[in-house]
Amino acid sequence: MMLPIPDLLDADALARVRALLAEAAWIDGNATSGAQSALSKRNRQLPENSAAAREAGGIVLAALGNTPLFVAAALPLKVFPPLFNRYEGGEAFGAHVDNAIRMQRGTDFRIRSDLSCTIFLSDPADYDGGELVVEGSDGERRVKLGAGSAILYPASSVHRVEPVTRGVRLASFFWLQSMVRSAEDRAILFDLDRAVQRVGGELGQGSRAAVELTGVYHNLLRRWADA
Repeated sequence: MMLPIPDLLDADALARVRALLAEAAWIDGNATSGAQSALSKRNRQLPENSAAAREAGGIVLAALGNTPLFVAAALPLKVFPPLFNRYEGGEAFGAHVDNAIRMQRGTDFRIRSDLSCTIFLSDPADYDGGELVVEGSDGERRVKLGAGSAILYPASSVHRVEPVTRGVRLASFFWLQSMVRSAEDRAILFDLDRAVQRVGGELGQGSRAAVELTGVYHNLLRRWADA
C-alpha cells in the first residue's frame, strides 16, 4: 500500500526544518548506502549525528506521533531517526531496494524496515524532476508532493528518484518497523480503522456498531501484532 499523508508537517514545523537545513553542512549521500545503492546514488545528506539532523529529526518524529493517518496506516513499533537529503544539478538515485535491516551508526538500535517514508520539504514549483518513482505489480507510481506532505510505501519495493534538473529538492526520509509485519494484515486493519471512524462519525462513537467494530479491530490487532 502506498499512502500520501498531506501536510504532515505544519507551516511552523516546515519552516523550522527548512531553516535548519539552510544552515547545515552536507556530505556525500552514500554515507548511509548499502553496496548496491552506492552504485546508483548521487545526492547529499546531513550527517546522521549532526545537531541539525537531530533537531530536525525530532520535529519530524513529533509530527508523526500527532498524525492519526500515519499511525493508523503504519502501526509503528520502531522508527529509524529521520535522515535528510538534497538533490540538485542532475543528481538522482537509481532503482534500488532498501536494506531489510537498518542500523543506526554508533548504537545498538536497529529495525526491520517494513515501510519507507519520504517527506517532501521543497515546494514542487521550485524544482524540476525529482519525482519518487515506486514500482509495483500495477506499474509505476510517480510521486511529487507539496512541501510538508509525505508518502508512505513498502520498503520492499523497487524505487528511484528522478534527476533534479532545476532547483533543489530537499526531503526527509526514514524507515519504520511496524507492529504488524504483514502488509496484507496492515491493510485490513487500516481499512477497518477507517470504517470504525466513519461509523462513529455517523452514529456516534458510543453506538453499538462503533463499539463492536472497535472490538473487532483490537482483537485482530492482538492476533497479529508484536508489541
